[in-house]
Amino acid sequence: MSAAENKFIRVIKGRRPKVVVIGGGTGLPVIVKSLHEQGADVTAIVTVADDGGSSGIIRNYINVVPPGDIRNVLVALSDMPELEKQIFQYRFNTQDAFFAGHAIGNLIIAALSEMHGGIFDAVQQLSKMMSVDGHIYPASNTPLTLNATFTDGTSLSGEAEISAAGKHIQQVTVSQSDPEDTQPPRAVAEVIDAIMAADVVVLGPGSLFTSILPNLMIKNLGEAVLKTSAEVIYIVNIMTQKGETEHFSDAQHVQVLHDHLGKPFVDTVLVNIAPVPQHYLDHAKYNEILSPVEHDYQALRDMNCRVISSDFLKLRDDGVFHDGDKVACEILNLAFQVNTNKQKR
Repeated sequence: MSAAENKFIRVIKGRRPKVVVIGGGTGLPVIVKSLHEQGADVTAIVTVADDGGSSGIIRNYINVVPPGDIRNVLVALSDMPELEKQIFQYRFNTQDAFFAGHAIGNLIIAALSEMHGGIFDAVQQLSKMMSVDGHIYPASNTPLTLNATFTDGTSLSGEAEISAAGKHIQQVTVSQSDPEDTQPPRAVAEVIDAIMAADVVVLGPGSLFTSILPNLMIKNLGEAVLKTSAEVIYIVNIMTQKGETEHFSDAQHVQVLHDHLGKPFVDTVLVNIAPVPQHYLDHAKYNEILSPVEHDYQALRDMNCRVISSDFLKLRDDGVFHDGDKVACEILNLAFQVNTNKQKR
């Protein structure tokens, strides 16, 4: 069955399930693309605290929200022709001091952000231009800085610096990147409305401290996740990450989320149980990836989490990833269960 046929069948059985996915990094576009292909009404809420790579360079030049994660999600939800997607994703390999390493899409997003006076309206305009099926919302309309306190009592600011520190993170917060902006970070109303209207809210997959938590640390966004009647799903990473989740079990991931928001809120946890073949992972290429996440089902049950464990593993490019189609299928099964329960009330 093709993706288009699958989407049609999902729609004619009832209204499309509303799925909000919150995160950043490489895992987010994989999941939203599969959800899109399987017929979900997807809203992606994307972190704005990334200050590395091409996004970080552009951010430093013109002080806009980093565009890289947003660019990848735009392509994942776009129905425009493949060639146009490839052009949008094209990354210059010239040795020119400015263009080297920049993706065309990053430059377009930065330009529209200047034209519209902020990233939110820019992304909405670009979504129309790119025939996006769904919604893409930056977690904040202004660039944010990630701050971390480590277990040794020291602290650092900046996602790239925190990731490179090689220390164990205890807690993260976010603050305005512009020192003259004294207002606490806030998500726009559309972000909050999407969370409150969702059937399911999905966290991850992605770096726990630097891709997922920066969104939840925006006060009104975190409060919405606590208040929503949606099923809150956490996709546990397949592998632990250096400097973030070394030696963490799946339950410890969830406990960190609960500790940061001050109360339990994760309803369902998706856990990969397929073994990772020895010697497959290229540790030189993926130097932050360590070892498979260990399972602690009893601790998850003690936190009142439903656990869905399955083979979610996809091996490609000498790396270990989630199989987006399998994960999306489980998410939509949960979404349809939520819809059914609501109709019975």
